[in-house]
Amino acid sequence: MDAPPSIREWAVKLEAKPEYVASATRTAFPWTNSHHIGGDLRTNVQGPKDATPRGVLLGSGKLAIEFDQLDLIDEYKFLVHPKIAGHGPTLYQGRLLRTRQLYLISAIQFRCGAVAMHYRRER
Repeated sequence: MDAPPSIREWAVKLEAKPEYVASATRTAFPWTNSHHIGGDLRTNVQGPKDATPRGVLLGSGKLAIEFDQLDLIDEYKFLVHPKIAGHGPTLYQGRLLRTRQLYLISAIQFRCGAVAMHYRRER
C-alpha cells in the first residue's frame, strides 16, 4: 500500500472493527469482520447498536435516510471542510420527513480550518 504510515495504521485499526453491511442483494463480503444485515432494518440494526456503547459509524447517505426515518440515529458527527463544492450530494437529499432539533456537544477546529462537530438529537 502506497500510503503514509498514519493512514496505514488507521486502515489496520478500521479493518479490525466489525463492519455491518445492509444489503438486499449481497450476503457475502470479502472484508474481515463483515456481517450482513438484511430483512427488517429496525430490528436487525438495533442489536449491533445496543451492543456498541461507543456508537456505530454510518457511511452511507442513502442508509442515513432510512435510519433517520426509522428513528435509529441518536447523534451526528459532522466534519466540515472550508471548501464549497457547488455540486454533489447533500445530507438527506431533500428526503428528511421533519425537522430535527440538534444540541451541540462539542466542536473542534483544526489548523487546516476544518471543524468537527458533535451533536445529539433531541428526543
